[in-house]
Amino acid sequence: MTAREEILDAAGELFTTLGYAGTSTRTIAESVGIRQASLYHYFKTKDDILCALLSQTVSPTLAFIPTLLGAQPALTAAEHLHALAAFDGDQLLSGRWNLGALYLLPELRGARLEPFWSDRERLRLHYLALSRAVVEQTGVHEAAADLPFRLVESLVNMWSVPARAQRDELPFHVADACLRVLGIPDNATDAVRARSSAEVTRYTRSPG
Repeated sequence: MTAREEILDAAGELFTTLGYAGTSTRTIAESVGIRQASLYHYFKTKDDILCALLSQTVSPTLAFIPTLLGAQPALTAAEHLHALAAFDGDQLLSGRWNLGALYLLPELRGARLEPFWSDRERLRLHYLALSRAVVEQTGVHEAAADLPFRLVESLVNMWSVPARAQRDELPFHVADACLRVLGIPDNATDAVRARSSAEVTRYTRSPG
């Protein structure tokens, strides 16, 4: 890992175990084995470290979206949504530390965290557009379109599930649930899941 990555890794552990307020930049620097002044070469404030950590929970999924948009043959809204939710959920669960739990911090409303909130809003709106396209087809009330994004984010509460095999299955189960709340019947989910799984696998196994 680079020095910057080591700082973020140490901060992720400390923020999720000791709490954000209870962790100082000095503590982070000592955990990495560097001087506090050296840490400021990479991050000016503790808020900047938090923003970088939180961005790790949304930026990989945002980077996946162009691949889904360019898939051939083109994905249906349901297939796109399912793949997005499965990939996003896996990102929230697969990290060394439960960074998604940091969403609940009262400190998150600071101006320095605006880059994270902006990215998160972009992701939320993409979920919403896909979900609205699905409910237009199923006839479910449009209010349901807000649910898939919330369902996926709820996975942060499952991060501590001990059995790795069981936890690995959760993102696809939640992706299935996203379709269900939008009115897609269970007997139509298998085909959507097959295409979704293929797109996620292709992307995650591609070099670079």
